[in-house]
Amino acid sequence: MEISGIIAAIVIGIVIGVLGRLALPGRQHIGVLWTIAVGILAALVGTAVAGALDVADTKGIDWIELAIQIGLAAVGVAAVERLKGRR
Repeated sequence: MEISGIIAAIVIGIVIGVLGRLALPGRQHIGVLWTIAVGILAALVGTAVAGALDVADTKGIDWIELAIQIGLAAVGVAAVERLKGRR
């Protein structure tokens, strides 16, 4: 992977992580780095799931893939918040 691909993954991870946090009601008590990490993981896993469902490559914007990624980010943010809350 080239440096541009890594930078793109981080930027996309930030956006997906923030959208995942916005999808949840109330305030989440996790930091920015956790949000970015969850967003990057959700973007990667969401792309794999969309590919498995054969909806990853469509004409125009891949709305289904984006929805899957945001949903996974929301689940990930909630899980991290719950795990951090138990400590």
